[in-house]
Amino acid sequence: MSSATLQKAAGRTRPADRPPARRRGGSLNHQTAAAWILALPFVALFLAFTAGPVLGSFGMSFTDMKQRDLRTPFAVNGVGLDNYAKALSDETFRKAAFNTAYFVVVGVPLTLVAALAAAVLLDKGVKKFQSLFRVGYYLPVVTSIVAVAVIWRFVLAPDSGLLNTVLGWVGIDGPNWLASKTWAMPSLIMMAVWRNFGSAMIIFLAGLQGIPQTVEEAGQLDGASSWQRFRYLILPLLRPAVLFTSVTTGIGYLQFFEEPFVMTQGGPLNSTISVSMYTYQQFGFGNYSLAASMSYILFVVIAVLTFIQFKVLREK
Repeated sequence: MSSATLQKAAGRTRPADRPPARRRGGSLNHQTAAAWILALPFVALFLAFTAGPVLGSFGMSFTDMKQRDLRTPFAVNGVGLDNYAKALSDETFRKAAFNTAYFVVVGVPLTLVAALAAAVLLDKGVKKFQSLFRVGYYLPVVTSIVAVAVIWRFVLAPDSGLLNTVLGWVGIDGPNWLASKTWAMPSLIMMAVWRNFGSAMIIFLAGLQGIPQTVEEAGQLDGASSWQRFRYLILPLLRPAVLFTSVTTGIGYLQFFEEPFVMTQGGPLNSTISVSMYTYQQFGFGNYSLAASMSYILFVVIAVLTFIQFKVLREK
């Protein structure tokens, strides 16, 4: 056979180890189809129970839908931004917004400071029974709000409560904490800090244990005090943990609902009512469109606060 014939035969022959392009494309199409089939249950549930209700409530906020319109939901009238204007002009809603801001501005820093102090204590100070202390600090996080409410009602009871009893030992007549316009909100903040600082403590503890020991040793060699090493070496390295805990704690505190609902029912005189609780009340009254607009106002506030926290606390 001539060399020219062999070259032609070689040109027509495809290497056995090279799959056809069409076969590769077909395999990828099969994989994509299989992935969509496996994801279909989640996608269907997400659309039906998350995306659908969210979009429906957003559209509802621009209508005059009330409880009487449930039988004819498509017969409602569009009102534009009237519900948002009505919510912002509602005196009780503005009181709830002030209470929520107060709860967040005071509660978030206290929670983070308590969590960081506990994390430093567990990382540096407590050498024995560390696991026991970790469980003890974290236990309130997983405890039911009903159980927490029972405990704190006993602690804050006006006559026989634990706190007023201790204050009486030093000659101080404690107030009726949960029935006082002055002390009801600080009482709820104190309870929330006690209940929630454990989750932030776990994050801070993980961050502290991830910092190399050589960093602190270098500061010691340079003559830095314990506070200076913590302030200028340890704390900057904890910036990602501080960002994460401040964002998650801030989002949770902006939506605080269980504390006033269980402990004070929003009283006394709406001094502890929150935006989430007032929205829940409006929904219970059948004002569905107004409740939806209030929830989206809260959503915008959460988004803005989160954006500000990322701008301020993110790593430079």
